[in-house]
Amino acid sequence: MNTGKLEVYHNASYKDDLSFNVRLTMLTLKIIGSWPRSLDRAWLETIEHVLLNLLGHGLLAFILIPGIVCLTIEISDIYDKMEVAAALSFFVMAVTKYLIFMVREAGIRKCVDLIENDWRNVKHGEDREIMLNNASFNRRLTIICGFFMYGGVVFYYIVLPLTRPKIVEEGGNLTYTRLVYPFPPTIADARRRPVNEICYAMQILSGFVAHNVTVAACGLVALLAMHACGQLQVLMAWLEKLVDGRENDVETLRQRLANVVEQHVRVINFISLTEDVLQEISLIEVVGCTINICFLGYYSMTEWDSKHPLKGFAYVILLTSVTFNIFIFCYIGELLAEETVKVSEKSYMIDWYRMPWQEGLGIALMISMSRSTNKITAGKIIELSISSFGSVIKTSFAYLNILRTLTM
Repeated sequence: MNTGKLEVYHNASYKDDLSFNVRLTMLTLKIIGSWPRSLDRAWLETIEHVLLNLLGHGLLAFILIPGIVCLTIEISDIYDKMEVAAALSFFVMAVTKYLIFMVREAGIRKCVDLIENDWRNVKHGEDREIMLNNASFNRRLTIICGFFMYGGVVFYYIVLPLTRPKIVEEGGNLTYTRLVYPFPPTIADARRRPVNEICYAMQILSGFVAHNVTVAACGLVALLAMHACGQLQVLMAWLEKLVDGRENDVETLRQRLANVVEQHVRVINFISLTEDVLQEISLIEVVGCTINICFLGYYSMTEWDSKHPLKGFAYVILLTSVTFNIFIFCYIGELLAEETVKVSEKSYMIDWYRMPWQEGLGIALMISMSRSTNKITAGKIIELSISSFGSVIKTSFAYLNILRTLTM
């Protein structure tokens, strides 16, 4: 409401806004003990953090170690070997990303602190609306990724094993449920109770942890990249009001320009920090999803044509979740690159010619800096974009065709 004076906006609800923005990502990371701890690190928080990490890595090892034993010793059929190897590759990806979360804890904490500062220091009501819109989009991406990933857990780990007939051996004296992944008899006889039930329950928990790591990685990428997009949109809103100022604005042109330049530098630094935090995770996703899409596509076709169409359908669900996951990574990278280019365009489209030449030099510098687009890359090797997503799909299907030629 206009009162004839400068209206200063105070974001009194910044804690609620921050919680709305980071809640889902925080939840997925906290479950596996990877959400950054506070700097004071109370002993109770540290103990919880360590226990959750030990539990998560232990559950992943429960799949990897028996799987490797089966792959090298127990399984002789090539088809079955490839099936187990494809499953193990997903768990290797999960373990690697899990470890990166631990290594990058300080960087993630710094990013979250910067996000909190941005919410606390919102200057205008329209800036808050821009940030809330990007936070909502971030949440939707995380929810969709979680829907596919957790849906894959429910169907592949629960529905599929329980709907398949139990295995009967020893003339009907031994009946047991088929496990999701093979378990070597050299470790324990998983055919007999209660070992069978314990192994099955542990495999379900292991699958949940592995898929949760994937959702957490996707949520973290969405959180950081979409916050950067929101800050770039705020910057463009300030550029629109740079020359003439806002209604009842008492700031001088030089003060407004200083705020714009400061915001631009802050966003560039945040994007650089985001790139440092996410580059290894992004590289694992690109390489791992290329392999997973290849194998899942292959087994979707072979199982669908065999006597197990339900298993083929399970592979289709997993294929969809993995494909959508790498699409989110590439799509978010594309959005961020586009927003940085828009800053350059917006800087040129304002009435900069009405500004004194000394202030106009600052706009020229912003245009130059914006043209060197800040992008998220996979290990500083592959730029995350829609074009990269197309390359992943084409590479996966090229490997798929080779695999079909060699095995069919």
